Amino acid sequence: METQIAQEMRAAVSRALAEDVGSGDVTALLIAPESRSRATIISREAAVICGVAWVDEVFRQLDPEINISWQAGDGQRVAPNQRLVALQGRSRALLTGERTALNFLQTLSGTATLAARYAEAVAGLPVNVLDTRKTLPGLRLAQKY
Repeated sequence: METQIAQEMRAAVSRALAEDVGSGDVTALLIAPESRSRATIISREAAVICGVAWVDEVFRQLDPEINISWQAGDGQRVAPNQRLVALQGRSRALLTGERTALNFLQTLSGTATLAARYAEAVAGLPVNVLDTRKTLPGLRLAQKY
């Protein structure tokens, strides 16, 4: 049986792609269908990574043959300019999915980074950091992941 988080992730990615791409990516259509490319996502600042599965799902929905090789994982602290993931596959799919994938990775990593800062601030104190209902619409489970 599929987990609720997996179902919600697939649905959220599908909605995000439909919103971003709509009836097609005009820019990507300018690229030859057989063209293949490599892409790398690097961090711009120190962060705690979150959203690996969402990035994977973006590209899985666009082209399941894209090769994705992560060098960082969920919960891992990364430094500025650190290589997070390398992608290789059809250029059209890479270009079409890059903004949606980055949006998920940035949003979820931002939440994880901030939560880690709060946890560090109260480390050693008799308190717990709890989540709230203050999440982005449609991303509650993702932001609590």
